[in-house]
Amino acid sequence: MFEYVRTHTKLFFLILMPLVFVSFVFVGVQGYDRMNEGAATEVARVDGQKITQAEWDAAHRRQVEQARSRMPNMDARFFDSPEVKRESLDQLVRDRVLFAASSRGHLSVSDERLMREIQSIPQLAALKRADGSFDFDAYKAMVQASGRSAESFEAGLRQDLAVRQVLTAIESSAAPASAAARTALDALLQQREVQVLRFDSKEQTAGITPTEAELAAYHKANEIEFRAPEQAQIEYVVLDIEAIGARVSAPEDELRKFYEQNIARYTVAEERRASHILIKAPKDAPAAERQKAKAKADALLEQLRKAPATFADVAKKNSDDTGSAERGGDLDFFGRGAMVKPFEDAAFAMKAGEISNVVESDFGYHIIRLDATRGGEKKPFEAARAEIEAEVKKQLAAKEFAADAERFSNLVNKDTDNYKGVVGELKLKPQTATVLRNPAPDAKGALASPKLLDAVFSSESIKSKQNTEAIEVGPNQLASARIVTHTPARVQALAEVTARVRERVVQQQAAAKARKAGEEKLAALKASDQAAGLPPAVLLSRSDPAGQPRQVVDAVLKADADKLPQWLGVDLGTAGYAVVRLTAVKNRAPDAPEVAQLLPRYGQAWAGAESQAYYKALERRFKVKIDVAAAASAPVSN
Repeated sequence: MFEYVRTHTKLFFLILMPLVFVSFVFVGVQGYDRMNEGAATEVARVDGQKITQAEWDAAHRRQVEQARSRMPNMDARFFDSPEVKRESLDQLVRDRVLFAASSRGHLSVSDERLMREIQSIPQLAALKRADGSFDFDAYKAMVQASGRSAESFEAGLRQDLAVRQVLTAIESSAAPASAAARTALDALLQQREVQVLRFDSKEQTAGITPTEAELAAYHKANEIEFRAPEQAQIEYVVLDIEAIGARVSAPEDELRKFYEQNIARYTVAEERRASHILIKAPKDAPAAERQKAKAKADALLEQLRKAPATFADVAKKNSDDTGSAERGGDLDFFGRGAMVKPFEDAAFAMKAGEISNVVESDFGYHIIRLDATRGGEKKPFEAARAEIEAEVKKQLAAKEFAADAERFSNLVNKDTDNYKGVVGELKLKPQTATVLRNPAPDAKGALASPKLLDAVFSSESIKSKQNTEAIEVGPNQLASARIVTHTPARVQALAEVTARVRERVVQQQAAAKARKAGEEKLAALKASDQAAGLPPAVLLSRSDPAGQPRQVVDAVLKADADKLPQWLGVDLGTAGYAVVRLTAVKNRAPDAPEVAQLLPRYGQAWAGAESQAYYKALERRFKVKIDVAAAASAPVSN
């Protein structure tokens, strides 16, 4: 079990992180206000406690890291948007509100409830023993592997469970009235027959050539679209087992010693293919029964000695091992450890074609025929030499890492504006890169470390352009970086983004042309009240939009259907324009099968609405205040 924990340390770490994240937000709330004033700009306040810019930055970084772990290919620029950053602040405020409600309500979690929660985590099923009991020793080892003590983890989880109780009671007790539910489903399932003529802006781009003045005006009015994120060109060095291994040598005698000590690794596992006949007699069966089984096995063996070629037929008719009997007793190839010991000892002592004496095991009595052998060959030392040398050098490097790590740390702190020391003494190769505050989606090694990038983009590092301290960026891996050039976040000049601006302006003007053409067509159709030239009618509803844009569905279902047909013009934004003719309304059937399926989902939506309403009441109770100007303008550090 402990081997399982060691093997799956990373998996367990990922399992535990979501569980401890919320509690981490709450622990030490009272101490947050004692942060240094340079990072203590207030962006929100909950229950008299302020939320600082630094806390917002940290919460945003945590959410970005969690999102990146789930979606590693997500464009990093997405996380830089004001909307995503504001969501981080809103979530931080929500966590504080629920924490305050939990504390004021003296909500608690019993030891029994806590243990049930821990043992209910699906990924921890491997920690349950065969008898159903929980392996607490392995559990503690697993938690420690994630960097926390069991006591700390349980305290955080207990706090998290207490906070969950704030809204759980509301959600579990909310139940919509039947009439209200059915009225809502009437609107959801009502169908309306429409004809839709689309004017696609993509078909209107021909002949559009924006002027320089139009490009400049769009660029100025939409500067936020063309903001280049803060970035830095850095020089960095990495000390790891691989770097040390590149300069260590492995003596020949060490290589041969390793080969001899690990000869099993270079030997093809020996396997046997056998067939058997089992006369079943469990070890706890009465002596008489076992004696009878033994006599039958002896008789069958005597028969086989006279006619060895009939082994398969005898096995099919007499073997109590139903799995192999139908195959003439064939057990296919197996290695050592796969069979009970008496059976294994006999099989591995035989030669191909031999039939054994009767072999007794806990299952009964076996007659074994060895059909084939394979494996047992050793890979020569010379053939394995490259693999052995790499392994030995890796082991030697691991032994040297601790001493070299101390030297690395001292050297990057000694020569603060270059890496000549570590290059000369530790034979490391300096590297360069251009980085943002967040690791790039395809970043690897040191450049994927948020800790290193945090150090690089610290105010001191930006100002001094000196080496960061040695930072652990992975197991047995240290790195240091220094800024060569730093470029603050800025609005890119029109000359840098002309192609993108032109694309946006063309799209905007094409949408305007589509809208004008659509409006003219709508006016003509209304005047004639004829549907000539319109596409065939389709039935759409909120549950089945029939391939129509959401703007069309909303407009059609909001339209007054008392007098039909109805003509509608729908602006599709940058996608163009739609002319819609509403011709009929079809209400849902009273016994529609969808109702039974949708009622539970409506109940969930109702519970969510009740929960949100209660949360809004908590916001008022705890006097939530968000500095909208600060939240909108503050440059959150990723």
